[in-house]
Amino acid sequence: MIDLYYWTTPNGHKITLFLEEAGLPYRIHPVNIGRGEQFAPEFLRIAPNNRIPAIVDQAPADGGAPLSIFESGAILLYLADKTGRFIPQDLRGRNEALQWLFWQMGGLGPMAGQNHHFGQYAPEQIPYAIDRYVKETARLYGVLDKHLAGGRDYIAGEYSIADMACYPWIVPHERQRQDLTDFPHLQAWFERIRARPATERAYALAQTINTAPTVDEAAKKVLFGQDAGTMRR
Repeated sequence: MIDLYYWTTPNGHKITLFLEEAGLPYRIHPVNIGRGEQFAPEFLRIAPNNRIPAIVDQAPADGGAPLSIFESGAILLYLADKTGRFIPQDLRGRNEALQWLFWQMGGLGPMAGQNHHFGQYAPEQIPYAIDRYVKETARLYGVLDKHLAGGRDYIAGEYSIADMACYPWIVPHERQRQDLTDFPHLQAWFERIRARPATERAYALAQTINTAPTVDEAAKKVLFGQDAGTMRR
């Protein structure tokens, strides 16, 4: 059994995509990040960076005590290794998948996240910041589009954790001021993943967890008002 500490963000969706694809038994513990539930002491023992997602594997492969993992990329890799699925088993294929997993973690996610922040949530519109992150998001879309050219169905050949990491960050493409028709190979890949039954199940589940996915003023103070002092409380 996998205990998943989750909220309906792109990083949260990565893990439900994997769990639904793999058919692993899991139970969700919602962590409403807009209401500060990520700062609860019991959650911080699992995820010291006060971010979702996190998991606790109640039956790790070493037969030891339950094992907690935080950071979505680390969780995807752990689950892939645990199941032997959704990561190529050969040296070159595995490393291709890992490169694109790290590309998402270090590039697509952070840049698209800043795009979301300055375009949707910042208290004032800063044209330079908006332009900077919209353009960088477009550049990253272009990188992935070029990689997918030439008949690739998925990022590392077969469907893998690289696709699961990237897809949720493309879902809000309109909010990121991106037009998928500008990236035809990426668009075909996106539609291919969206049509997978496990993807449909994962996103349907999200709608039952967070029935009002809005960021109000109280949530903004929680999400965007933290500093080093937060960790000293």
